[in-house]
Amino acid sequence: MAHVGVPRGTTRKRRSVALLATGVLTIPVLAGCGSDNEGPTAAAVPQDIARAARDDVADGSTLTWAVDAVPPTLNAFQADADSATTRITGALLPSLFPMDAKGEPTLNPDYLESAKVIEQEPKQVVLYKLNQQAVWSDGREIGAPDFLAQWRALSGKDSAFWTARNAGYERIEKIERGKDDLQVRVTFSKPYADWRSLFSPLYPKEVTGTPAAFNDGARTTIKNTAGPFRLRSVNKPKGTVVLDRNPRWWGNEAKLASLVFRAVAPKDRGGALTEGTVNVADIDPGTANSIALAARYGGGDGGPPAHGPGADITPAAALRSWALAHGSDEEAAETAQAARDKNRAAVAAYAAEQKSLNGFAVRRSLEPAYTQLALNGESGPLSDDRVRRAIARTLDRQELADAVLKPLGLPAKPPGSHLALAGQPGYKDGSGALGEHDTKEAQALLADAGWTLGGAARKTEDTKAGSEAEKKAEEKAEGKAEGKKPADEKDEKAEKTEKDEKTEKTEKDGKAEDGEKDDKASREEGTYIVGDDKPGERAAGATAQDKPAGGPAGAYAPAGTAAPAPASAKGRLGKGGKPLSLRFVLPSGPGSQSLRTVGEKIVAMLDTIGISTQVTKVDDDSYFKDHIASGDYDMALYSWPATAYPATDGRPIFAKPEPASDGSLLVAQNYTRVGSDHIDQLFDQAVAELDANASRDLLKQADARIWAAAGSIPLYQRPQLVAVDKKLANIGAFGFAAPRYEDIGFIGRQAAGSPANRKK
Repeated sequence: MAHVGVPRGTTRKRRSVALLATGVLTIPVLAGCGSDNEGPTAAAVPQDIARAARDDVADGSTLTWAVDAVPPTLNAFQADADSATTRITGALLPSLFPMDAKGEPTLNPDYLESAKVIEQEPKQVVLYKLNQQAVWSDGREIGAPDFLAQWRALSGKDSAFWTARNAGYERIEKIERGKDDLQVRVTFSKPYADWRSLFSPLYPKEVTGTPAAFNDGARTTIKNTAGPFRLRSVNKPKGTVVLDRNPRWWGNEAKLASLVFRAVAPKDRGGALTEGTVNVADIDPGTANSIALAARYGGGDGGPPAHGPGADITPAAALRSWALAHGSDEEAAETAQAARDKNRAAVAAYAAEQKSLNGFAVRRSLEPAYTQLALNGESGPLSDDRVRRAIARTLDRQELADAVLKPLGLPAKPPGSHLALAGQPGYKDGSGALGEHDTKEAQALLADAGWTLGGAARKTEDTKAGSEAEKKAEEKAEGKAEGKKPADEKDEKAEKTEKDEKTEKTEKDGKAEDGEKDDKASREEGTYIVGDDKPGERAAGATAQDKPAGGPAGAYAPAGTAAPAPASAKGRLGKGGKPLSLRFVLPSGPGSQSLRTVGEKIVAMLDTIGISTQVTKVDDDSYFKDHIASGDYDMALYSWPATAYPATDGRPIFAKPEPASDGSLLVAQNYTRVGSDHIDQLFDQAVAELDANASRDLLKQADARIWAAAGSIPLYQRPQLVAVDKKLANIGAFGFAAPRYEDIGFIGRQAAGSPANRKK
């Protein structure tokens, strides 16, 4: 399923070095947090992969798997590696501790006999014992030289290696050969709880041994591999990466003869499935619905179609059409016959499409990732944690999760943690540190921050004139009381006439100015302001002249225009004459409909407590780079992947930003710009704590403070919808777990006749 925001495969990029800063975050009392009595761990949504025994899976044939694009690099440690890089290298290279269905790292016996901490004092030492059969595709055994070369490339000590992350590798002091090259001793300079995250994927020393090979050599090819498949070709013009069985693979032989990764844009997945050019594809809810409809289509058996072209033709209409086509009026007959031919062609085409789609099943689970509302705390109203907490407590997270997940038949429990998801051992609901959905408490927080009803009202000339009139009236009253005649007394009628002329001129000038603004607004697109109007009423690209009938004047404005205070500030929050208006940036592409749906609901929720929202829709391609990463937003929706190593991977996301010499902020991956010293300290303690339970307790404390800071509000775990050829087994919606590529294949001996293999 396509999602805009943090690119897929970002778990890898989360392991970057974070920078520290000073300062303390003020947080509310963390009631109910940190308790040892946590109750049972919430269950994970199970995988949906059409599981089958290997004996039931046929040998041979080719599977074609849709990816977004041919990866820009096959080096997973480079900055531009993406989800396709992760998927492809998973079939080619060693992964020592892949995640299981519960989101825990598990030892992979294909590569390791054992791996454990053998010393903690004076320094942590991990001993890896490698599978004695494990070899690279050139026949060389996997061993200590490969570990040593990868550490040197990723340690950060040699800037000639262009790496995207060094986390964990910079803590290694030395790597030594044990009794032989199949034993690897890794000594750490500082304790490292997430040592299992290292050396996955493991590259051969031919890739990591020199900067040239690391930086350029592995971008387009990997000659030496050690997985169930080996790389045959990368063809960017054709948009394919082709893998073949690895003849030197020592584990269970791959059931597939070939595995093809084909670049298919998310918007084109439905067509690719219909044409039979792919067997497996992540899909959006619209395509999933089309596949569900195909299962109910009744037109392919000669009966009337249940839906699609011709489904709404009644028997009476069909009889009348036949009568016209065969009647004596030649002109009417010709017209009717043409319409019947056109309808028959449409029905036939739709039937063929439905027949193709009926060969697929939709596998459903939840991705190991959550979508959040990000609140940019760098400046403006959201730099006040009371405002952020008020917004968070205004949101009905359950309603938002229901809107996305319930129509798909998936559990809709909002996430309770930023650092783990339901089913993982470290999961605990820490949202109590922020508080439950409560609009009254939200309004109290806003009032405490100075944002009040009527606070956006501006002093007008009329109110000033009124004050002066009251002052003069008081002076007159005082003069009469003393028996004095007021000095310089003007004729009241003349004064009124002069005032009316001035008012008329002001109104004309205002109308002319409004006309100019309307003309400018009609040339601008993609932005609307929600104030007293109904949120989400204006579509992207509408202009000021396209506002709904009856809409309030001034409710729409071009990009960059501040939200105006209503003529009456009743119902709108403001402070010092300025309204509380926030810029909400959303993606505009066809694959981002669920984000826009959630965004519209958030706008409506904030509108109920008087917060105006300026919605700006931008291209998917620029959404993350030009807005989220650069901080050009107040509110935004994007996702973070879950990880088995939150102490390492979560730190750069929530670390307190550090001021740079030019006055900007060094934020690592903390795009909300919200953090604290205490959160940083808890991450540092957790990553150095070798006792797993103690490390998890520290992370739960960190998560409670992240909730209290209210920079990131998790809304729902992302849906995972995968269209899979019904003849395929052991593939689909994997959830947390990594695929076992060697077990994937077709059921039965007719596998080679699958659609994707007929239409290469």
